[in-house]
Amino acid sequence: MIVCAVPVKDLVNAKQRLVPALEPTERRELARAMLSDVLAALRAARLDGVWVVTRDPEVVGLAAAFGAEPLASLGPVENSSHTSAVAFAQAEAARRGARVFLTVPGDVPCVSADEIRALAAAVADGAPAFAPSRSGFGTNGVALTPPDTMPLKFGEPSFQNHLAAARALGLEPRVTVLPGLALDVDAPEDVAALATAGGTTESARVVRAWASVGARSARLRPP
Repeated sequence: MIVCAVPVKDLVNAKQRLVPALEPTERRELARAMLSDVLAALRAARLDGVWVVTRDPEVVGLAAAFGAEPLASLGPVENSSHTSAVAFAQAEAARRGARVFLTVPGDVPCVSADEIRALAAAVADGAPAFAPSRSGFGTNGVALTPPDTMPLKFGEPSFQNHLAAARALGLEPRVTVLPGLALDVDAPEDVAALATAGGTTESARVVRAWASVGARSARLRPP
């Protein structure tokens, strides 16, 4: 069984680093569109299970619409941490007897079903797979077999930290570079990249619509 966990805190307070560029309703709209794109890619990848770790009722509803299972058994403190949410999902995957555990964030709207399948195919016993962010500092994708192979800890520079932690455990980490998965949207320049690289995604449609509004387009330009 191959499962993938997507940790999502909530949509209302999403994308705080975009506060100078986007209004609260715009950040929520973008966060919802990105999560929809990620869930669509995961559904197309035809995994055995897609789990969304959240306590946000709106996210629970969106997950259900894409055939994903919400995991909402976390308390409010734990749910504020990406790392704790992934650890919770890892434990659940191990409890249910999953063979391969994947995790990707909810803000990588350009990820494709082929990339998800490639991440799952890259892992082997004793060889966890890691996909870096565009910057090379963050970890945008992980594949483990079994699910409890090693603990994960997110937050830059998590990518190099994960490789080092795996080697310290006697594992041989594999690096899987996946361009769509690499684009996480956190800063104004990422929004501009999404408009260019997003293809027909819902997120790119939202951003391109904003680009027609002069004032908002100016706010989205990197300093």
